[in-house]
Amino acid sequence: MKVLRIVLSLAALSLAPLARAQFGSGIVLDPTQSAHALQQIVQASQLYTQATQLYTTAVATRDQIVSMYNLAYQMAQIPQGLAQRYQADWSQWTSLPSTPNTYGNTAALINALNFGTNTQQGYAAAYIQYQSYPSGSYSSLDADTQAIVANQYATSELNQATTTSTLATLGTIRSDSQAFAAKLSALEADTSGDPGEQTESALLDKINSAILLQIHSQQDTNQLLAASVEQQMIAQKQQIDAQNRAINNAIYFQQNFPNVMQQTTGGLTQSLQSISLSTNGTVSGR
Repeated sequence: MKVLRIVLSLAALSLAPLARAQFGSGIVLDPTQSAHALQQIVQASQLYTQATQLYTTAVATRDQIVSMYNLAYQMAQIPQGLAQRYQADWSQWTSLPSTPNTYGNTAALINALNFGTNTQQGYAAAYIQYQSYPSGSYSSLDADTQAIVANQYATSELNQATTTSTLATLGTIRSDSQAFAAKLSALEADTSGDPGEQTESALLDKINSAILLQIHSQQDTNQLLAASVEQQMIAQKQQIDAQNRAINNAIYFQQNFPNVMQQTTGGLTQSLQSISLSTNGTVSGR
């Protein structure tokens, strides 16, 4: 506004001699041209105001960008010694040492526990194997006894399946533990290392890597928990079998006890009746 006032004042001063000349020297003033000149002066003043506003906005935007950059730079700096202060070691899996393998039946099992391979061979070498029931002898058994034998075989086979699966899980986790530990060490080094590695993109990458490592670790934990549940299910099956076997025995006893006792007492009575006692104390049979 100050600029506009100055321009209008200068225009008035410039028009004052022309006005005197109009009446004194014969020079004629054109009002149209004067109005056009004033309009141009007003437009120039408006353009100046707009340019001033644009400059002010540009300066404010620059200051905001500089402030955001300084904040990002400060956030990218790692406090000295902070990572070492909270650094902690974690327990690592170790391979099982080799055994004397006196009778040659432990090496395969140790190998299965360390690497998760050849679990069937390790199980067969270190565990007692059941023998097949003779077919002729099995068919000669009554139905209840056959059911008991079949049940015991099923329990043994389930135990073998869950045990070999657990051996494979433990061996795989143990064999992969060194590579997993190396990745954790690399992630820890990147977290507490060069400030240049603390950019927003680098931090997001490290967060993603940490989440993936956590997911893999949780997967191993879930496998161990599943193996533990399987072993508990086998133990529960054995308990259920024992309870059901006791119930079946009780039912069998209640159904067959009168006949067994009748046969026993009948045979005993007949034997006693066949024995006679003489007056001189001698026993003779009829």
